[in-house]
Amino acid sequence: MRSLYKSLLITLISTFSILGYALEEVDPALAEITNFLQYSSSFASAGQPTRDQFQTIADNGFERVVYIAFTDNQNALSDADQLVKSLGMEYMHVPVSFDNPLPDDFYAFADSMQRNTGKKTLLHCQVNARATAFSFLYRVIYEDVSIAEAKADMNTVWQPNAVWRDFIFEVLAQSGKSPDCEDCDWTPPPPRQQ
Repeated sequence: MRSLYKSLLITLISTFSILGYALEEVDPALAEITNFLQYSSSFASAGQPTRDQFQTIADNGFERVVYIAFTDNQNALSDADQLVKSLGMEYMHVPVSFDNPLPDDFYAFADSMQRNTGKKTLLHCQVNARATAFSFLYRVIYEDVSIAEAKADMNTVWQPNAVWRDFIFEVLAQSGKSPDCEDCDWTPPPPRQQ
């Protein structure tokens, strides 16, 4: 099953590359990290890596890891900061509430990225929802990636719910950018049935 998933992921990445989306080819070991997306040679996002996958991240030249969820999540590694530092990478933690993301959370992340724009960085959370939203914003605001391209990349992981859509719109407005594009659908998905 794992090899089937891996093959499907590689096919999906290849398809997006052919279509012109920003996703880069990745080492198959990195592709095993939950929802791993490589946007450029120096920026990627993902869900929660395992202990062994942090070694793979270091082996692939990442220099900085930014975690934007809370450390009490069930899949979080309580000693991730020590593990990441022991592997020679910088570690930054910006806890972001999934139910109440704040513009200041995004700006704390963006400020760290702006300190050294060439530093190969992995931004992660639990499933890469928060991280793809932050990646979308960072790429649009600081890297001049088009709304359509960044939105298509984010949609490979999720369609933001109303809370995250409104958060994205607020940060874009503060930066003087519009969320509108010809192919952008910002309609939140229906709520989950309990």
